[in-house]
Amino acid sequence: MKISTRAISGVHLKDIRQSLPILIGLRYFRARQRNRFVSFIALISTLGLILGVAVLIVVLSVMNGFEHELRSRILGVIPHGTISGWEPISDWQNLIDQIESHPEVSAAAPYISGSALLAANGLVEGVIFSGIIPEYEQDVSIISDFVSDGGWQKLTSTRYGLIIGLPLLQKLDLRVGGKVSLVLPEATVTIAGLMPRMKRFTVVGSFEVGADVDRNLVLLNINDAARLLRLGNKVQGIRISTVDLFRAPTVLREILASLDRRKYTASSWMRLYGNLYEAIQMQKTTMFLLLILIVAVAAFNVVSSLIMMVSEKKGDIAILRTLGASSNSIMGIFIFYGSMIGVVGVVLGVSVGLLVAVSISDIFRWFDELTQLKIMNQYFINYLPSQIVVSDVAMISGITLVICFIATLYPAYKAAMTNPAEALSYE
Repeated sequence: MKISTRAISGVHLKDIRQSLPILIGLRYFRARQRNRFVSFIALISTLGLILGVAVLIVVLSVMNGFEHELRSRILGVIPHGTISGWEPISDWQNLIDQIESHPEVSAAAPYISGSALLAANGLVEGVIFSGIIPEYEQDVSIISDFVSDGGWQKLTSTRYGLIIGLPLLQKLDLRVGGKVSLVLPEATVTIAGLMPRMKRFTVVGSFEVGADVDRNLVLLNINDAARLLRLGNKVQGIRISTVDLFRAPTVLREILASLDRRKYTASSWMRLYGNLYEAIQMQKTTMFLLLILIVAVAAFNVVSSLIMMVSEKKGDIAILRTLGASSNSIMGIFIFYGSMIGVVGVVLGVSVGLLVAVSISDIFRWFDELTQLKIMNQYFINYLPSQIVVSDVAMISGITLVICFIATLYPAYKAAMTNPAEALSYE
């Protein structure tokens, strides 16, 4: 079977025409431009893309870190919901069985809580004390994972034992085994007159979650709390953990519907941290929209650099057109060139952004210790968290590439519309 030379030439010619935009686009991208100003604008465009992508990745990683810490630490320590009695609850064991019968409740635990002053070594701090049964509490809270010195086990066996957050322990100049006084905001009538109700406790352990609970929460055995508040065998309420924390308000309503509403009330985690969680979500969206403008500005620079490059390469465009290159091929050359700027900007930006996002917690800790500003002390955690989410990185990369592609269309169209005769007349 014979194949004509014309057919072979046609096939090669077709392949060449298809690869022409890529070959010339790569040549333009790798070559040093004669016009240094054009090269400078192209460099600024690339640096702008790198900066925009890197900042977006770092900011979203930090916001994801805050969200993750709120969900895993804060919402792991505090209960997803509480069922409280208008009066102290005596049959709390039966109430727990009834609550745990709900299919979306994973665990329940009794509690007694209140406000008090903690006094030691001439220092006084306001705290919230929580009386718990360790065996029950570890099913509704992860705080037992952060307790050191074997304090969790000692809380059951030691009468009037106390577990304190490590920052609070250091602030009161205490150590495990030391004595501290718990003073209630109530007065007791004595021969000497009105005296504040207080009790001496032994520090049996400390915990450090890395959140604001470290500075104001103390744990004691529920029997000690009951004696302190004179509740006998009664408790104030039941803490619950739900399968889905975002379903907690609905689950609480369903539980209350099966109970006597005249005796009980309910509260979910959203009462304390719902606004904070929504604020993090809103700020994450807002910051993404604002910072994507950095990428848009860099895209404008891509437009500028491409327009100047088209003006510089008019002679080359005219020669290509006289040799038979189509308008689509000319457009393809500059679309590919602009897209390469986008690809390089995204790759380097993602690399820089991931590197900074991974190390930003250590960088911030070093800076905070160096300056002693204690910036994060006013927030619910005392460090700067970071969590890289692959879907966010992919979304940022995709949006940046799309913006860069759109930015190349107008300059590429102007290049394709170049009149060869007019362009060659100026050469």
